[in-house]
Amino acid sequence: MSSTRARAVRTIAAVWGLLAAAVTAAPHAAAGDAGGAAARHARAAAADAAVRGADVPGTAWYTDPSTGTLVVTADGTVGTAEVARIEAAARAGGGRLEVRRAPGHFAERVAGGDAISGPGGVRCTVGFNVQDGSGVKYALTAGHCVSAFGGAWSIGPVVAGSFPGNDYALIRYTDPSRAEGGVRGPGGTLIDIVDARTPSVGESVCRSGSTTGVHCGRVTALNATVNYGGGDIVSGLIQTTVCAEPGDSGGPLYSSQSALGLTSGGSGDCTVGGTTFFQPVVEPLSAYGVKVF
Repeated sequence: MSSTRARAVRTIAAVWGLLAAAVTAAPHAAAGDAGGAAARHARAAAADAAVRGADVPGTAWYTDPSTGTLVVTADGTVGTAEVARIEAAARAGGGRLEVRRAPGHFAERVAGGDAISGPGGVRCTVGFNVQDGSGVKYALTAGHCVSAFGGAWSIGPVVAGSFPGNDYALIRYTDPSRAEGGVRGPGGTLIDIVDARTPSVGESVCRSGSTTGVHCGRVTALNATVNYGGGDIVSGLIQTTVCAEPGDSGGPLYSSQSALGLTSGGSGDCTVGGTTFFQPVVEPLSAYGVKVF
């Protein structure tokens, strides 16, 4: 087995820890506070860059817009020396920092809601079925699902993908008649998806996956960054209290009839609960020129 493939298989089997964090919406700033807000933003951006540069696997972070504080969560694999390195890096950046701990291990999720399989028996989940202007049908899923394996999956060939940095991929249906609109809801019912958008912090959301089915929770942060290790850093993610397990990767995050995101990774499981990060779906829709149906 090649080192790349072996690493991907290890990722599939990784166990997540538990993370809980929330942000509040930024209050309306008075005109006189514009200078202070700009300074807080600059310090937060510097701290973000410093923590990214520290390159500690098992960490996730986002900026609390109400205070400008960089909130960093370190999973159970991160030692005290590494936490100290993160704190030192943030201080060097001049920003405010809050460090939280979470048991377990942050890792990508590899395993519409329906299962798909790739080379070597890798299993993931279809996020949303989409089509281009010519009516060609594709499935959106997680980029980390196809990054090491690529090739042909059970529904067709991979035509594009972006991971790390982002976490999305596009698979073309060999048999377009297999592409069904909507996502699988509770009991296997089909939920019609009519649009795609970015969720709000505090919004109630649900996720469907081929391992654990449908689970719901709420959005706790936007624009989160996660370091999964080995150089696999993904930014711009939706952070939620929804649980997920291996095999749920790529699955859809939705609210009512709106497409929101694709399952990326996180911590915990659906027995004790956990946190899951999602790639916002509006980005791959724009990048590939496709729309949900």
